[in-house]
Amino acid sequence: MKNVDGLRECSRRCMKKKKGCKEKECRLWIDFPDEYNCTLVSVYENGPMTLREVAERHGISFARVKQIETKALKKLKSLNLISCFRF
Repeated sequence: MKNVDGLRECSRRCMKKKKGCKEKECRLWIDFPDEYNCTLVSVYENGPMTLREVAERHGISFARVKQIETKALKKLKSLNLISCFRF
């Protein structure tokens, strides 16, 4: 049976132990101990986040997050994938 919460087993384990993930090579790892260093836990606990909240978690500026978002949306639009998302 597939998990519907979107968490990995390792994310659940960190939450249960109340200890941050130490797997820095994981592509989902972030330096944000309040949410167990895991982007999946961040989304699970907070739901949709503002660009400022994302910037805080990744230790970059709001402006840089906005640049990344703009580039990603442009790429999705060029691939005709933008209709998959609601704004």
